[in-house]
Amino acid sequence: MPSNIHCVFVQSIQKEEPGATLTASSSPPIKSSSGAGYIGKIGSASEKEQYVGEAESLKALNIAAPGLAPRLIAYGVIDEETAESPSDVGKPYFLSEYVDMGSLTDGTAKVLGKRLAAEVHTYKSTKGFGFEVPTFCGATRQDNGWYETWEQCYDALIEGLLDKLNAQGGYESLCKQGQEIRERVIPALLRPLVIQPVLLHGDLWSGNTGTDRKTGQPIIFDPSSYFGHNEADLAIARIFGGIPPSFFKTYHEHLPKSEPEDQYELRSDLYELYHYLNHTVLFGGSYASSARRKMDRLLKAIPA
Repeated sequence: MPSNIHCVFVQSIQKEEPGATLTASSSPPIKSSSGAGYIGKIGSASEKEQYVGEAESLKALNIAAPGLAPRLIAYGVIDEETAESPSDVGKPYFLSEYVDMGSLTDGTAKVLGKRLAAEVHTYKSTKGFGFEVPTFCGATRQDNGWYETWEQCYDALIEGLLDKLNAQGGYESLCKQGQEIRERVIPALLRPLVIQPVLLHGDLWSGNTGTDRKTGQPIIFDPSSYFGHNEADLAIARIFGGIPPSFFKTYHEHLPKSEPEDQYELRSDLYELYHYLNHTVLFGGSYASSARRKMDRLLKAIPA
């Protein structure tokens, strides 16, 4: 057993590839004699939920669109049998295939738009809107659970962020506006929708996309998944840029804008608001001003 590859990863990989010889390297971090590459990570005991959330998100993405995200190999919590030292016990671990990636190109952006629309965003939940376990958008815990309607689900997501901002303090006026959004805008824009709960990546910005150098195909990673309205998955991609316009054009060629279509831009603002509020929770600063501008526009468009 290689001394610098944890035994929990060695055991997991050898279930995949019996008899394989493993070596540690920089790229990939774990290399098999078969030529396959793996990446593993071990967290602190307090990070169990993050590891479970990412693993369950990847599992769902790989069912919906095989090959679009790195394949999950194993995850769990280190026990006495797989610990290399007493301090390992209780730590979460995560192992997936390694993908050597470059940036998303115009061509792979088109393929990503098509696959997201035709595969990921057609994979439906049988339990409603939400997700089985908490997931994390950045470091922010999304409580999830299951909801009968998208309105209820999205309202709970916004409520969770407002609760965190209230707890931090200093955001009283922002949170007051946020309550108006919950009372007026969310019901007005989301209640008329007739939609199915479909799988979302949840944090789909350019930093979580790439092109597999080996296959030339798009890859998405670091998901924060839940089942919701497909249009919500496009929000953070618009905010931070970096994803070519061909992605959005191809996406809507395969999955048209939801009705009422004339409210598409307002819904986009509402979905972008989640990420501005989340970045306010995480980083503060100018993100609070951006969130306020979004809310001003939405509240002006939806009269009391």
